Amino acid sequence: MISAHTPSSFGDLSEGKNLLWLQSGGCGGCSMSLLCAESPDIVTTLELMGVNLLWHPSLSEASNQEFQQLLQDILQDKISLDLLCIEGAMLQGPSGSGRFHVLGGTGLPMIDWVRQLAGKAGHTLAIGSCAAFGGFDTGQDNLTEATGLQFEGEHKGGLLGENYQGREGLSVVNISGCPVHPSWVTETLMQLVSGQASADTLDLYHRPKHYAEQLVHHGCPRNEYYEYKASAEEHGHQGCMMEHLGCLGTQAHGDCNTRLWNGEGSCTRGGYACINCTAPEFEHPKHHFQQTPKLAGIPIGLPTDMPKAWFVALASLSKAATPPRLKDNAVSEVRIIAPTVHTKKRKT
Repeated sequence: MISAHTPSSFGDLSEGKNLLWLQSGGCGGCSMSLLCAESPDIVTTLELMGVNLLWHPSLSEASNQEFQQLLQDILQDKISLDLLCIEGAMLQGPSGSGRFHVLGGTGLPMIDWVRQLAGKAGHTLAIGSCAAFGGFDTGQDNLTEATGLQFEGEHKGGLLGENYQGREGLSVVNISGCPVHPSWVTETLMQLVSGQASADTLDLYHRPKHYAEQLVHHGCPRNEYYEYKASAEEHGHQGCMMEHLGCLGTQAHGDCNTRLWNGEGSCTRGGYACINCTAPEFEHPKHHFQQTPKLAGIPIGLPTDMPKAWFVALASLSKAATPPRLKDNAVSEVRIIAPTVHTKKRKT
């Protein structure tokens, strides 16, 4: 646990950067993922960066009274707020009042606190797709009036407005994912603390490029099946999951298969189709998550950088050339044909 008592007991907060973490409308999964940071762990990582964690709802020991005093000291400029991390969607309901989520003990809606604190923050970070774009809280009729910090789905705006910038001149940094990989968070914090982050290091949706300029498809262990269009037909099969099982790895921005989770895993490595959880509005795919919508037998969700005509032509050629090993293994739960061992022929 990280101690956070009265402001006077924080030590010399003029040294390093001060980070405040708040949770709004969400499941807390991004915080749970962050605890899986390794080599080193999250507490050691923050210490090595010179970051003082002022408060986190799951990691800090401060009482509610001490926490409220901390917030007041930030708003009165007694404590500098360098990094404001928000996890979970901003719940604006009912009728824009924000009363669906009142910050415990304060009597004020979370959205009011976030607006005030964001006005003091050097940098504001949206941790997870809910904080970035609204996420699952925006589902169906969005009765909670949920939104992201600076985006509402794909559209700029959100709680803080499209023109918001932190004290250091940067818009909200959207570390999207459901949940986020812990290294996406720690590397982004390192960039911000070291002064290496800028608008040029963020993509169209303000996601850090160090992970968002990769595709989940990169490094997927099923890529050989994809190249030959040898497709799985049921969950548990070893083949590519794009054609029938709804995998969006060829469109999803994230380095999940090259920066593995817990050192060894990813969704596709575990046999689950990628649902593109780093993207705005991923929660509304307009079809069942693990089914591939098709038009005239052709998947609608094609790789983002390939014209449809090319894909159809190459897919036909690939399927015609599919080795029996891949064709049979693709629809099996276990490998039934191993790669052939080739031996050099001796000259006689």
